[in-house]
Amino acid sequence: MNNRILVSACLLGQPVRYDGKAKTLLNPLLQQWQEEGRLVVVCPELAGGMPVPRPPAEIGARQDGKDVLQGDARVTDTSGADVTDEFVAGARIALNVAQTQGCRFALLMEGSPSCGSQMIYDGSFSGQKHAGAGVTAALLRQNGIQVFSQDTIEDLRIALQRAG
Repeated sequence: MNNRILVSACLLGQPVRYDGKAKTLLNPLLQQWQEEGRLVVVCPELAGGMPVPRPPAEIGARQDGKDVLQGDARVTDTSGADVTDEFVAGARIALNVAQTQGCRFALLMEGSPSCGSQMIYDGSFSGQKHAGAGVTAALLRQNGIQVFSQDTIEDLRIALQRAG
């Protein structure tokens, strides 16, 4: 079975991050999966209508993506602009893409307020992180998609093997 993987565009070298750069992941597994046609590429923030470059954004007050999806937290950028709607829209688009493309797994950029799966910035714009997931990672998980990061790519390899 050809298990498909939703993957953050920045990890594949696309310059879509807030600073206009990529976070290219040079990993033989990623290259193999790309050659096998398993990868479905998305940038939730671009999908949600955000420009490149854009001010850095964080989820407020040590909250995370689940709180944003429940309406209990907001995403703001360094200028103070509320960009919650764009982050939620991008997450919904990423989920739709994953579901229509048959993705049961996602490989997302750790630390991002959209894609972080284990750690995200704490909302203070001071470089401090805390345990939590970004908006897209949280929505994907709520819908049964297993989420991994560049730091847990080996765990993704194992999950794909188990899935057959």
